[in-house]
Amino acid sequence: MKLFFKDHMSLFMLQIVQMITIVSLLLLAGFRDWHLLLYSFLLFSFFLGFYLTYYYVTRRQFFKQLTMRMEEHDDVIRQMDHTPISRQLGETLTRQYSLYKQEIASLQKDKEDHFIFIDRWIHQMKTPLSVLELMAQDLDEPQSSHFREEIDRLKTGLHMVLYMARLRTIESDFHIKKVDVAEVLHEVKRDNKRLFIQHRMFPNVYIQESTFVETDEKWLYFILTQLIQNAVKYTDGRSDQMDVRIKEEAERTTISVQDYGVGIPSHDLKRIFDPFYTGDNGRKFRESTGVGLYLVKEVCSYLGHDIQVESEVDRGTTFTLIVPN
Repeated sequence: MKLFFKDHMSLFMLQIVQMITIVSLLLLAGFRDWHLLLYSFLLFSFFLGFYLTYYYVTRRQFFKQLTMRMEEHDDVIRQMDHTPISRQLGETLTRQYSLYKQEIASLQKDKEDHFIFIDRWIHQMKTPLSVLELMAQDLDEPQSSHFREEIDRLKTGLHMVLYMARLRTIESDFHIKKVDVAEVLHEVKRDNKRLFIQHRMFPNVYIQESTFVETDEKWLYFILTQLIQNAVKYTDGRSDQMDVRIKEEAERTTISVQDYGVGIPSHDLKRIFDPFYTGDNGRKFRESTGVGLYLVKEVCSYLGHDIQVESEVDRGTTFTLIVPN
């Protein structure tokens, strides 16, 4: 209704100007029959009101659709009135919607093709990496250690790309079940043993007993791996200790990873989970990509978990994963 009045405001103004003009001309001509003038005004208003009422009733669906809130994409091509302008607008919107669907389908196909290429490329890279590992066994120290260190960096980068690609299908990719946190943590420590040796760090794990949480084992492994690798990287040789604490409470289980490294500046804390944001530490540590913590945050959102961070510059950082029981 408001749109209808706004659309016809110029017509109202034009009719008022016409009435004033006609009355002024009649008065200047000496016409003084006020009853006739009033009758003419009422008759004129009646015809104008009848026309506007008829116009609105026959185009009510048209104005309603222009102001309605779209809940589905198909709502834009909903049937309108049978007036010429309504039919023409409906045909135009239908053509536009068809073009829109075609363009979206084309973009979606290009995106899927890109992800398929990335997935296949990652799996193809595993073979040369295995060959490089075999070649590293024939080298003497310290060349062998340096060689393996670069191989581990390649593996970490490939895994990050793989998890980034899998994120698009995470809703159909995760399987919620009871997971033993200690077992997953032991696997993470075993797979990152060489990283601990290289940086001379020894993670301390504090857990009273076997703790089970409802989560996806594969993605929990990814989250813990990312948090622990970050703790090693951003300790920067300032300490040889890292603390991992698992605490089971009545309504939740918390897994904390605490390092004693460089810490995160306060102005970066609110943005560390943004994609590709590296902050001040990213300028100091060239390996920072700003992807790892973003993926951690996204995975936690899908799984219904929470991730919190506390940090103090030159004192260290603590990431806490919160899993509801």
